[in-house]
Amino acid sequence: MQTGRNRKKETDRAVSESIGFILVFGIIITGIGLVTLYGYPMLLQQQSNSDKQIMEKNMIVLQNDLKSLAFKTVPYKETSLKVGGGALTVYNMSYDTAKSSSFSIYDDNNQIKDDGGISPLKFYPGDMRYESLSAQTGMSLENGAVVERMLATEGSVMLAQPRWFYDSQTNTAVIYLIGFNTTDIMAQTGIGTVKMELDQTKTNSTQYDVTGEKVHIKYDPNDNADYSAAWNNYFVNTMKMTEDPYDPGYYLLPLDSDPLKPARLVINRYEIRIISV
Repeated sequence: MQTGRNRKKETDRAVSESIGFILVFGIIITGIGLVTLYGYPMLLQQQSNSDKQIMEKNMIVLQNDLKSLAFKTVPYKETSLKVGGGALTVYNMSYDTAKSSSFSIYDDNNQIKDDGGISPLKFYPGDMRYESLSAQTGMSLENGAVVERMLATEGSVMLAQPRWFYDSQTNTAVIYLIGFNTTDIMAQTGIGTVKMELDQTKTNSTQYDVTGEKVHIKYDPNDNADYSAAWNNYFVNTMKMTEDPYDPGYYLLPLDSDPLKPARLVINRYEIRIISV
């Protein structure tokens, strides 16, 4: 027969075990909560950063393919790549030109004209664009350059430059205009293959004698992908161009106006067909 004192000791022991279980369970739940609150978002951020870095490398690889097609006259290139955290979309040269980015070029004597004989020459390159909402990043292969921007803020940066150049010794500037053409808008997520080929029928090179004239160049951004800061910095810092004080938004090539040193501008145009992504 149990006494009242023995029953009290057993009850106290049961209460102690229950309190211990509640404390341990509370610690476990708190730990899970902290991991969910702080650890999981950090893992997602790390994954987003990893996807972004992979796409930066992919864009450089695609730019090298573009150089092979345009400058080395390789007829066809294909590259397998992984697109994570977002989508890679191709916008062709003729897609919604009212909102697309463009490059405008003219000289003082209106020698530089488009195929319809209109000055300035206005070129719509289209672009191969990656956008990731998780990383809040957008980047494009546009007119031979790899450019990047943040989706939520203004500003952009050029990750890899196009192959424009100015030679002060020969007083010659060379500009490459490279556009994308597709049968439709193409997009890719996950693992796929980007297939490109050079359209030989749309390739041309034109030389202009511009001694004593100024050559004006302007970049107009896409409404949905503004890389103005990247291109304007490239014009000023790399090409050593200055903004035209009489025509804001246009930049002047640093061609020597000395008539004894003939100035030349060469514009090379290429059209790349995107077969698949």
